[in-house]
Amino acid sequence: MSDALLLTFNAGSSTVKIGLFRRAGGRCERIGKGTIDFRRKPLTFHLTEGPATADVTLAASPDGALQEVLGETFGWLAGHFDMGAVTAVGHRVVHGGDVFAGAVSLDEAAIARIAALTPLAPLHQPQCVRLIRAIRDLHPDLPQTASFDTAFHRTQSDVVRRFALPRALHDEGVKRYGFHGLSYAFIAGELARRAPAVARGKVVAAHLGSGASLCALDCGVSRDTSMGFSTLDGIPMATRCGQLDPGVILYLLEGGRRSEAEVSDILYNKSGLLGMSGISADSRELLASDRPEAREALDVFAFRIAGEIARLAATLGGLDAIVFTAGVGENQPRVRAAVADRLAWLGLALDAEANAANAACISAATSPVSAFVIPTDEEQVIADEAESVLAVTR
Repeated sequence: MSDALLLTFNAGSSTVKIGLFRRAGGRCERIGKGTIDFRRKPLTFHLTEGPATADVTLAASPDGALQEVLGETFGWLAGHFDMGAVTAVGHRVVHGGDVFAGAVSLDEAAIARIAALTPLAPLHQPQCVRLIRAIRDLHPDLPQTASFDTAFHRTQSDVVRRFALPRALHDEGVKRYGFHGLSYAFIAGELARRAPAVARGKVVAAHLGSGASLCALDCGVSRDTSMGFSTLDGIPMATRCGQLDPGVILYLLEGGRRSEAEVSDILYNKSGLLGMSGISADSRELLASDRPEAREALDVFAFRIAGEIARLAATLGGLDAIVFTAGVGENQPRVRAAVADRLAWLGLALDAEANAANAACISAATSPVSAFVIPTDEEQVIADEAESVLAVTR
């Protein structure tokens, strides 16, 4: 008899990461993963099974029903895994608002509450809901769970979460929520395993990917974060602007200079590294370029990251360590070095060789502030949380 399997879905605005886990003894062990990029035509499923990889062209249209995409994807997975052994599905849901403080089992009422939060995350939430409903259509008897990116930050105080706006707006839900919570939950747990004494201190984790944010951790608990009401806030990202004077938005909207849709497109899709450089949203291409616009975009990126680390250190009342994670954080020594140079006044010093090698610990032996590189794994958190929820509901 095959081991029971669990699928995870990590939906972004234009991609879906799929994880396949073996359920054994209350633990989930990853045995495969894949990605569907809805921006690619023809639609492609990138499958990784252990060390093997394959790019599978799907006949389904990226603009078509998700049931067709998932049905075809499951068919290809069945060629590598026993899909009949899949007993549950776990999802990452970007926004839980103040409704969800932790992972939940998905029934129709929970799905409706998730869908009702769409105005708070219009880019990501609809894709999450479409995935959940598509799987219910394809496999109505398969239990599903949801893990929320915002839940990890529910430990933040009202002082941190409140904007200087009328109280009625705060009560209406206009407040700082924070995101990338599944990533930070993984980093907090992994740091506790690798360096327990450090994890008990004051740590800033920097999730630097296409989407990017930072989180202040005190004994592994979230106390502040750079992202606030939306995934636009905080530091510049690949195509998102980060923190912005709201007067800029008013200026763009006043007198019909730009439509609401145009402003949204600028802020989400045409800003960040791409907008500043006019070259690329990919830090690798900017690092390889000798154009001054590329260098300036990276300088602004590092400047804002360092400034946000300093702000979060003020929230924590000190700083014992920094953890770099996600695509840029894990793989770009020059970005990490540029951030560290701007934090030298805190005593942070990197070991150049360790940093160049993307080593687990990259701080110099004499540095009073430690620096680590820890790969994140949001799908593992989704799987573990799903296992916990399902254990209670059995």
